[in-house]
Amino acid sequence: MLVIAIITVLLWQMPFGQLVLYPFSLLATWFHEMGHGLTSMALGARFDELVIFPNGSGYALSSWPGEPSRLSRALTAAVGLLGPSIAGSLLIVGSRSPAATRFLLAALGLILALSTIIWVRSLAGWIVLPAFAAICVGVTIWGSRKSQRFAIELLGVQAAISLWRDLGYLFSDGGYVGGEFITSDTGAIEEALLLPYWVWGGLITASAIAIIVGALRVASRR
Repeated sequence: MLVIAIITVLLWQMPFGQLVLYPFSLLATWFHEMGHGLTSMALGARFDELVIFPNGSGYALSSWPGEPSRLSRALTAAVGLLGPSIAGSLLIVGSRSPAATRFLLAALGLILALSTIIWVRSLAGWIVLPAFAAICVGVTIWGSRKSQRFAIELLGVQAAISLWRDLGYLFSDGGYVGGEFITSDTGAIEEALLLPYWVWGGLITASAIAIIVGALRVASRR
């Protein structure tokens, strides 16, 4: 898994490498936006749609029954940022057990497929997410133990470390898209909980590192 992580980081620095990792970038966006959407649902909102753009950006749109509380807005933003690391760490931990590996691969494939039907509203998502769903289910049914373990470790590492692909976004209060200023997730937390966005960026980074290190420690036990 460490080798996969190192190779991934190196590939991020190369134009060809970015092309190779492009599907995983869109998958990381899905994890991120699902974190926003599912958290908003848990807090009482209606998760309306999830959009993934070809450039790897995206958004999750939710409708709140009233004005959401500051804490609800902050949690929704924060879990989106931590979603890929949390999901990736669960997959990494699951690689310890053949039964857990098969279960998690099948569950991920099912969730990818269902979310595409229920929430996804973009061509990039309709193309990439069902492909990942089919791969997860196919490897679960027909793959060898080694291929199943490689698949779950690859997906887990890609998701877990994707947060650091866009550090500029994590430590930014937002930016202009089409002439309109769009607040970043850490900027949204700042608006809700007052402390500067870079403080929240640092806390989220530290939390992600702690989650991933914990997962690697569990996965490496014999």
